Amino acid sequence: MDLVTAAGIDHVRLVYDYLDAGDRDGCASLLHDGVVFELPGLAPAHGRAAALEAQLRHTVPAARHEIDRVVAQDRNVVAAGRRVVPGREGPGQRFVDVFTIADDGMVSGCTRYYHLAPADPSPGGPGTPPR
Repeated sequence: MDLVTAAGIDHVRLVYDYLDAGDRDGCASLLHDGVVFELPGLAPAHGRAAALEAQLRHTVPAARHEIDRVVAQDRNVVAAGRRVVPGREGPGQRFVDVFTIADDGMVSGCTRYYHLAPADPSPGGPGTPPR
């Protein structure tokens, strides 16, 4: 693994730590000037300020990220985990974030995906076992 990807892994983990602590400046310090965040339900956010604002609007204030797995290769980092809200029942909302890392090791992009049940539970719809 190259050094930039290794630094990217550390920066990705720190992004979650800073978001969970409410440290906007710390989180922003890890984002590339031209960062783009793509979060479900929101238009892509371009630039540090917009990306940080989108991430904060997208997250319940008391929520924390519990990362189960991080995989990295070729300046891409994938983090899988759960977004947990204290006081709520259940294991939390499962997600996968796909990060791109710039040449300087900063986070240059992130696209988030959520684990959701199929939208069509009718017979023969998505999620129906084959016969």
